[in-house]
Amino acid sequence: MIKMPKIAYYPGNVARAASMEVEDCIQPLCKTLGIDLIELPEATSDGGNIIKQASSKLQHALVARNLALAEEKGLDIMTTCATSHGIMKDTMEDLNNDPVYAAQLNNLIARSTGVEYRGEADSWHLLHYLVEEIGLDKVTDAVINPIELKIAPYYGPNMQRAGFCAGDDPFMPNYLEQLISALGGTPVNYDLKCQSVGAPSLLTLEKPVMSLISSVISDAKSNGAELIVSACTVSHANLDSYQTKAGKKTGKNTSIPVVHLAELIAFAFGHFPDRLAQLRTRAILIGG
Repeated sequence: MIKMPKIAYYPGNVARAASMEVEDCIQPLCKTLGIDLIELPEATSDGGNIIKQASSKLQHALVARNLALAEEKGLDIMTTCATSHGIMKDTMEDLNNDPVYAAQLNNLIARSTGVEYRGEADSWHLLHYLVEEIGLDKVTDAVINPIELKIAPYYGPNMQRAGFCAGDDPFMPNYLEQLISALGGTPVNYDLKCQSVGAPSLLTLEKPVMSLISSVISDAKSNGAELIVSACTVSHANLDSYQTKAGKKTGKNTSIPVVHLAELIAFAFGHFPDRLAQLRTRAILIGG
């Protein structure tokens, strides 16, 4: 009997709130690939790099506790959000590089929550997990509805650091392009695929954030994209929900469908065919 790969699941801050379309897709796509997602019901927010602006120690404590919950189950942890993955990797790096700080933080966590981070659990982004642990051949074999669109990959900056993006190149990544091809799409090359779109600065710096959103979308469109796929739930919300406002602020053409990576995979695997049909219609009408 083949043993299913098992990994703890961390949805991040928005997948079960403002981006339920991502949460809808992660379970069926993982079931198709035989991945056993283990919930961490006691996990909390990772701070979203907002708490860090006031207290990096508090954000590290939140993240270390979430990682400790996965360690208690003997599992690594996976997320669909590049921001959450980058935050977990940042905490792991800081604690690994400073044993004294790690001991102080663990003392705080142990006294307040009863768990302790041992540095045994690793963080995976869905993209890296599929490419390196599951394999693109298995992904291709599961495709029922090839996407057949010109797709611009959007990574964002939060996981594009050495040691944060598995075996992918932090400066010239191509894992998302490989996955797009495996799903039957055509990846579009453009310069700004790793540029920030301002998450979470939208809360305080609206004008420059609108400019960032507009520049990423217009660059993708000018290179022939009919669709943008985002590896980050927070950035996906910015690119999708604020593109009209960004276009009005900057005078650029910012109309294009934007989906999260989990949606694109689920659609290609035959889940939610009505949503895929709507997406293709939108891409024909406004994409490119």
